[in-house]
Amino acid sequence: MAHVCAAEGFSHDDAWHMHHALRLAWAALGRTAENPAVGCVIVRDGRVVGTGATAAGGRPHAEPQALAMAGEQARGATAYVTLEPCAHHGQTPPCTEALIAAGVARVVVAMPDPDPRVNGGGLKLLAEAGIDTAVGLLEPEARRLLSGFIRRHAEGRPQVLLKLAVSADGMIAAEPGAPTAITSDMALRRAHLMRAQSDAILVGGGTVRADDPMLTCRLPGLEDRSPLRIVLSRALEGVPPDAKVFATAGEVPTVVFCTPAGRDRALALKQRHAAVRIVPMAADAGGNISVQAVLAKLAEMKINRLMVEGGARVARAFIEAGVVDEIALFQAPQVRLGTGGVQALAGLALEEVLAGYRLMQELPLGPDVLRRYERQQA
Repeated sequence: MAHVCAAEGFSHDDAWHMHHALRLAWAALGRTAENPAVGCVIVRDGRVVGTGATAAGGRPHAEPQALAMAGEQARGATAYVTLEPCAHHGQTPPCTEALIAAGVARVVVAMPDPDPRVNGGGLKLLAEAGIDTAVGLLEPEARRLLSGFIRRHAEGRPQVLLKLAVSADGMIAAEPGAPTAITSDMALRRAHLMRAQSDAILVGGGTVRADDPMLTCRLPGLEDRSPLRIVLSRALEGVPPDAKVFATAGEVPTVVFCTPAGRDRALALKQRHAAVRIVPMAADAGGNISVQAVLAKLAEMKINRLMVEGGARVARAFIEAGVVDEIALFQAPQVRLGTGGVQALAGLALEEVLAGYRLMQELPLGPDVLRRYERQQA
């Protein structure tokens, strides 16, 4: 049983039920479209009478699902919600109206909603209806869960997770263009879980040429959780139109980002049902695609969480752009590829990059180790 600590002003039971709501929200992550993954738990007389999480596609929201399960038992109950209930009319009525109509006596919220259409308005409506409201319980945990949704609203870009699978000497392949299996099946399964929790996954054209990846989630039971697939290539030179990622673009949505130099080559990919977005080159002299422009486009597409999976030059471009918020480093301590291998960050020293990040998790995965890092705030 997990150890639960109550925040100041809240009881141990409050913290326990909010942890429950957070677990429900985590399970929905990656499948709620542009909407945040939210969890809701309704408790009456110490007993859970209703639970809900944001449904696939983003609707219905967590609160009406929990209220439907609770039925008449919601009257006089406490609702624990990981994000402030919405207060605006969209494709569905506001969750605040549903909570008020159900007659709940108390609503405990982990964090306010950064969406300007809500942003305190939901709590205000609940309080005006005579409902006891409290906010801030397990807020750091909720913010970590909703980091992509928050960042898209605050900075106009998604949260970026860089995933690296490296040998003991920091290589990602035995030689350029050579697919190399480095980590174990257990590590691969964990990486696929990360895909399932992401809204989009991105690789460079070089990775498509070398590895011909599917970029789907193939965990049993989660096959329908594959993220949007993104291929990044300045001019699409040598990117084969018959690669698996394009051959299956009619089944799993796929987007290609290139500069105007790749416009003509993109026609063959459009015929394969891939969408094409033309973005400018970076301002530096390297002739690379603008990472910032790509992220801005993804924010317009309502992408909250982006997983960058390869290759070395793409990883370096995102690091140098200063937009990598988290690093998932899978390392195989027993595998060494030597000086002829491909460095993980195309010449950047991995140790120096990690010095700017804080270790959040260290998890053994069979013969391998996963270390997750979070960028330290200046």
